[in-house]
Order: sequence, then structure tokens, then C-alpha cells
Amino acid sequence: MRVEDLRVSVYADGADIGEMKKEYERGIVKGFTTNPTLMKKAGVADYRSFARQAVEAFPDLPISFEVFSDEFDTMAKEARVLSAMGSNVFVKIPVTNTRRESSAGLIRRLSSEGMKLNITAVFTLSQTEAVLDALCPGTENIISLFAGRITNAGVDAEPIMKEASRMAHEKPGTKTLWASSRELFNIIQADRTGTDIITVTFDLLSQITTLGKDLEEYSLDTVKMFYEDGKALGFHILEEEKP
Repeated sequence: MRVEDLRVSVYADGADIGEMKKEYERGIVKGFTTNPTLMKKAGVADYRSFARQAVEAFPDLPISFEVFSDEFDTMAKEARVLSAMGSNVFVKIPVTNTRRESSAGLIRRLSSEGMKLNITAVFTLSQTEAVLDALCPGTENIISLFAGRITNAGVDAEPIMKEASRMAHEKPGTKTLWASSRELFNIIQADRTGTDIITVTFDLLSQITTLGKDLEEYSLDTVKMFYEDGKALGFHILEEEKP
């Protein structure tokens, strides 16, 4: 399957404005997501400045910014600040706080205000159901299921994503997102499970043109790579090859 044949929308997952602009110009990505961990990795020093810069750079694509607090009342205040930055902003709310308290009440409150939400760190269908119950009809939302981490736990993520997408599509305006991608094949998996969006890191995006590549040609390219790298090393196996 080639990139242009995909039904799933590919979003870039990262917090490096330079890399985000590069992917935007390539025209493959349909949106962006960020989180505190990615911001830490990218060395973001000022959250508001970064968010404003991103909204200004990509006004025509959806972009998700996450709240930082662990307290629901403070999360609500942060969410309103982030949401006000642009009509394309989705505010990321974790499905629970660190005390395992459900965010459903906060989701319901913010959704009733018409805010675009991206509910993150969702791992189970029961969590998905609770989120869907809290979302108000007529609002735009994303439910981010961490399929990559689900598979890390030894669980097949495809049936979960397929059922979550079926459930979400019964609530107009709500989309599912395959999060924490580990390899390009995850894009194919997301596409065939009916998932609406998949987030892909910049490293994976750099390889995305290999989707649909002829395997015989790919094999030859790999052989050539090993050969050229072997020559560059200057190693010799046979004694007579030594100078």
C-alpha cells in the first residue's frame, strides 16, 4: 500500500518547530500532536510561546496541546488558555490523573463548552466507553489509544482499535487515533482497523516513502548498503586480501 492509498490520516508527533515545518511542506501529514515528554525532548523552554508559534505556522491543520496539571480544576483553566490560541487547537486531556481518578467529569465540563478535545493515554475499551459517554453531541473530538504501548504489554492492539473506532463512529464528530507508533507497518494496521488518525514520529516519517516499495528492489538496496558499508570499514576476512 502506498501513502496516497491510505484512508487513515497521518499526523506528525513531535515538538520541534523546524521538523514540523519540514513535514508540513512535504504535504504528507494532515495534523500535529505534541505532549510534555516530546517538549522536554525538543528542549522547549516556553510552552505558550511554542504553542503560539505552532498555531501561527500551521493555521490550516489540527494541532493538539496537552494540559500539564494533575488537578482537574487547574486542567480546566489550562485547557481554556490552550483552546483560545486557535480554532484548529485540540486540547489533550489525560483519561485519568496520576491518582487514577477519571477525567470524565472534566471532559464533560469542557465538552459542554464546545471545546475540541483529544483524550489521551487511553488503553482500554472501558476507558473509551467512559470518554464517549462524557463527550457532548455536536463537538469535535479525538480519542488517542496508545496502540504501541498496548502491544508492548503483549496484547494485540488491532481488535481493540477496530472496536474503539466502531464505538467512536457512533458519536458524530469523534475520531480515533493510533498513538505511540513503533514501525511503519502500524500505519497499515491503523488503516485496516478503521482508525481515523495515526501519529508518527519524525524518524518514522523520514522512512514513509518505503511504503509500497517493491520487495525485490528493497532486497537489492539492502545488499548494496551492506556492501558499501563493508568497503567503508576497510575490513578483510581472507589473509591474502591484506596489503
